[in-house]
Amino acid sequence: METPVLTRSSTIASFYKLPLEERLRLVKEFAGLTSEDAQTLANGTMPSATAQRMIENVIGMFPIPLGIATNFLVNGRDYLVPMAIEEPSVVAAASNAAKMARATGGFTATSTEPVMIGQIQLVRCPSPKDAEKAILSARKEILEKANQQDPTLVSMGGGAKDRSRGTDARKDLRRSSPPTYHL
Repeated sequence: METPVLTRSSTIASFYKLPLEERLRLVKEFAGLTSEDAQTLANGTMPSATAQRMIENVIGMFPIPLGIATNFLVNGRDYLVPMAIEEPSVVAAASNAAKMARATGGFTATSTEPVMIGQIQLVRCPSPKDAEKAILSARKEILEKANQQDPTLVSMGGGAKDRSRGTDARKDLRRSSPPTYHL
């Protein structure tokens, strides 16, 4: 069998027919892996120190077959998709589905900005209206205090950005329930 030369496409004809070593060579070339990375994939071993930096509460490693789904074109870019699974035919089915999708331009993926909500809830507040004014007037200080809690998050572009009113003020005042503010 001739050795295919990879031209940065996730479409690799008869990938499943290639010997394991050849499949690994193609993945190494496609992904720009180091020899050490490829060796780790081939052996399925990982130093425990590495495993402990990856997840919490490590007690060992569990070997499971790692396959590669081919043919993935996502947002105009080729991907080889690693799949650690013990179930037969799943990798082949994913590769086949990607091949069918590829014929019509592949997959399109989008995401929204990752936004989380923190809340200030007023409990047993004698004057929700006065409390709201106090919160609004202390907006800058509240956001600064919130951002002091995780400087790394802020340095990476995250952190508290603004505040918004979480409920309808008129309803809150009628029910005498406290308003909730989102940070």
